[in-house]
Amino acid sequence: MKYPVTPDGRYFVVRDRLWRMADPALEADAKARLVSELMAARRDVGSALRADDAAAEKAARARVDAAKHALGERGTPWWDDGAPDFNRHMVRNTPYADWYQTRR
Repeated sequence: MKYPVTPDGRYFVVRDRLWRMADPALEADAKARLVSELMAARRDVGSALRADDAAAEKAARARVDAAKHALGERGTPWWDDGAPDFNRHMVRNTPYADWYQTRR
C-alpha cells in the first residue's frame, strides 16, 4: 500500500488524516465485489455531477455509503476490543501521533 498503515492495521493515513481500513475478516471475493460496487458508485457520482443531476448524485452517494459500510470502512468498527474509532481524525490528535511522527 502506498499510504502508511497503523501498526494495528485499523487505519491508513492520507494527508495526515486516518481512514479506516476494510474489515480484514471479509472473504477476498466478497471484498472484491464490494470494492467493484464502490468504484462504480464513485464513477456514477462523477457522472451525476457532470450532468448536474442532483437525484442521480444523491442515489450514487447512497450507494458509495452502503458499500463503505459493507466493507467496514464506515459505521460500527469491525474490531471488538472496545478501542475507540478514530476514522477521519487528524492523526496528530490521536494515540497514533507518536507512531506517525517516527514515519516522517
